[in-house]
Amino acid sequence: MNTGNMDTSSDGDGGASKGILIGIGLIVVACLCFAILDATAKYLGQTMPALQIVWVRFASHVVIALFMFRIWSNPGFLRTGRPVLQIVRALCLLSTTICNFMAVRYLQLAETISILFAAPFLVTAIAGPLLGEWAGARRWAAIIVGFIGVLIVTQPGFGGMHWAAIYSVGAMIFYALYALMTRMLAATDSPAGMLIISGLVAVVAMTPSGLSVWTPPVDLFHWGLLLTTGFWGALGHWCFILAHRTAPAPMLAPFIYTQIVWMIALGYLIFGDIPTVSTFVGASVVVASGLYILYREQIRKVRPVTVDAR
Repeated sequence: MNTGNMDTSSDGDGGASKGILIGIGLIVVACLCFAILDATAKYLGQTMPALQIVWVRFASHVVIALFMFRIWSNPGFLRTGRPVLQIVRALCLLSTTICNFMAVRYLQLAETISILFAAPFLVTAIAGPLLGEWAGARRWAAIIVGFIGVLIVTQPGFGGMHWAAIYSVGAMIFYALYALMTRMLAATDSPAGMLIISGLVAVVAMTPSGLSVWTPPVDLFHWGLLLTTGFWGALGHWCFILAHRTAPAPMLAPFIYTQIVWMIALGYLIFGDIPTVSTFVGASVVVASGLYILYREQIRKVRPVTVDAR
C-alpha cells in the first residue's frame, strides 16, 4: 500500500513538474520573440513613425493568426464569457507595445527591458489576492534578487536615465496588468481566441493614427522587416498564453528576466551596443534567480519521495 501510494504521488509530482518545465520553456521562447520584435522596432524606428510600426505589427499579427487557426472553419475560437476583460486585456497589450516602441527609439534595448522587468513584482504581488497563487518566501527572495540584478544593469542614480524611460515605466505597468488578465482568461477562453481578439482590438484602435502618420518603407528589406513584426508578436504571445495555461503566474514571473540576455545580445549584434561589466554581472544575477526558482521547485517535489525511500 505504501509503495503504491508513493508511486502515485511520484507520478503526480512528475506530471506537475513536467507542466512547469513546459511553461518555463514557453516563456523563454516568448521572451526571445519579444526581444526580436523590440530590436526590429528599434531598427525600423530610424526611418518610420512608431505608431505606424505598432499598427502594422498588429495588422500582420491578425492576418497570421486568422490563417494559422483557420478561424472561418472554427468561429468558436472567438467565443468568450468575459468580453470586457478581453477588450481591456487587449488595450493593455496595445498600450505596452506603444510605450515600448516609443522607448526603444531613444534607449538601448537593455535599458528598456531592465525597466520593464519591474513587472514581475506587480504580477507576484497581485496574483495572490486576485488569482489565489501565493508566492512562498524563497520565491519572493529569488524575485527580489533578480530585481537587484536589474538595478546592477541600470545603475539608477549614476548619471541618470533618459527622459524616455517614462515610456518604459508605462510599458511595465500595462504589461503587468496584461499578464494577470491573461492568467485570468487562460482557464476559460481559447488561446487562439485570445490571440486573435487582442490583435483585432489593437488594429481597430490604431487604424486612424497608424494611417495618418504612414511613411512608405525605404526599400523591400524594410518592408519585409515591417511585416515580420506581426509574426514575432503573434508567436511570442501564443507561447505566453500557453505558458500561463500550464504553470502559475508567480512561477513563470522570474523567467521573464531571461529576455535581458536576448536584448543584450541583439543590442550588440545589430546596434553595436557593447555591454558593460555591470550589465554582464546584473544579467547573470537575473538568470541565476530564475534558475534558483526551478531548483527549489524540483527539491520540493523530490524531497517527500527521498525521505520515504530512506
